[in-house]
Amino acid sequence: MHRSYQPITPANNKLLKKRWDMSSYNTHRRKVQSAKAVIDNKPPQTYMHLHLKLKKLQVEEERLATIERDNRILLEKMSFVMRTRGRVDNRNDYEHKSLNKTKRQRELLRAILKRITAKEPHYNHLQWEDEWQINETYMDNISKYPKDWYKQLMSKKKPKEGEKSERSKGDKRHSIYSVDSGKEGRNKPEPTDNDEGADDGNKVEEDKEAVKE
Repeated sequence: MHRSYQPITPANNKLLKKRWDMSSYNTHRRKVQSAKAVIDNKPPQTYMHLHLKLKKLQVEEERLATIERDNRILLEKMSFVMRTRGRVDNRNDYEHKSLNKTKRQRELLRAILKRITAKEPHYNHLQWEDEWQINETYMDNISKYPKDWYKQLMSKKKPKEGEKSERSKGDKRHSIYSVDSGKEGRNKPEPTDNDEGADDGNKVEEDKEAVKE
């Protein structure tokens, strides 16, 4: 292959000349590739917020979430229908009302009351009362204390307490009257002859009125 190589400059060995030329050419290509341009030939800067719409992505996610939720609800309804064999709850449960319902109820209660009052009792309460009287006599005979002994005892004590209270009130009144009479005796003036004459005149007038009557 090297024998067919035609170098630009003359050389004694074509093989070495070919290798040298190739190495210099590769070096040149590397320098050309790594060379920096004098002018700004870089592409313009790209802004992501101009190319990527975040609001649009958010709206799309919300739409997908809504669709997913609706699908889930629909799936739950379908599963419920499959489990319960498609029962429907659209019946109109209307309760029929009567205009004279209260009247009929009142008449029914009146009839029930009449039957209850007309019904004869199964138990004889008069016989129960007689048996209870007999049992009370038996209990009085075998009891140690008389019947209602506590009430009788308390009834005897109450009059004694009332007498004591009346006596104490009477003593207080007597002491008050004695004190008042003492004060009046001290402050009362001595009677004079004129007062005695006036008293005699009053007595005479009273006797005359009694005779007229």
